[in-house]
Amino acid sequence: SVPKTSQLSQNYPNPFNPLTTIEYILLSSGHVTLEIYDAAGHLVRRLVDGHKQEGEWAATWDGRDDGGRELASGVYFCLLKTEATEATRKMVMLE
Repeated sequence: SVPKTSQLSQNYPNPFNPLTTIEYILLSSGHVTLEIYDAAGHLVRRLVDGHKQEGEWAATWDGRDDGGRELASGVYFCLLKTEATEATRKMVMLE
């Protein structure tokens, strides 16, 4: 079936250490953010923040925060926001 809204796929590998790939599909062009949050709900990394064309996209996360510091093992959440959609996926980083 054809998706009716933009979609965020589950990252792979999951669990991961330290690299993981996050794929998403945009059904229309517009402003997109792709952010990583820790289990306490704090923003730790913004991978994408800007205009994207419709289509399939991928981002890689290296387990670091926006300051370049390595983060601890644990549960993290990936949040995709478009003008019409929000989607979240749970990710697990292991040592």
